[in-house]
Amino acid sequence: MFELHPRLAADCFDVGTLPLCQLLLMNDGRFPWCILVPRIAGLRDLHDVPHDRRIDLFDEIERVSKALEHLGPTDKMNVAALGNMVPQLHVHVIARTTTDAAWPGPVWGVGTAAPYPDPGPRLGELRRHLKL
Repeated sequence: MFELHPRLAADCFDVGTLPLCQLLLMNDGRFPWCILVPRIAGLRDLHDVPHDRRIDLFDEIERVSKALEHLGPTDKMNVAALGNMVPQLHVHVIARTTTDAAWPGPVWGVGTAAPYPDPGPRLGELRRHLKL
């Protein structure tokens, strides 16, 4: 049975459910940053995704990437599945700009997270664009 890893639940807001993945918003307003978590128990790495669901995952990455592009200017869309801190397979989709706090490096470990004072507007924008 699928269960969201406690670290993801603590660090993110629930945006909604896509056909394959649970969609989360990272609680760091410095970066438009979503996380896709396939709702299949026991997945650790991308190659663990069942063959018949891989295109679904890619389609959802594309869908979320396009939604993030609509939220504001984007110079580069970062998509990554690291899993060094959280072993449950999850895919980061982060809209980057050349003026963001971490550019040109990765966002992990740069500065201090800036929690959303009110995530409602950002969650609403994502839900509207993704029709959730």
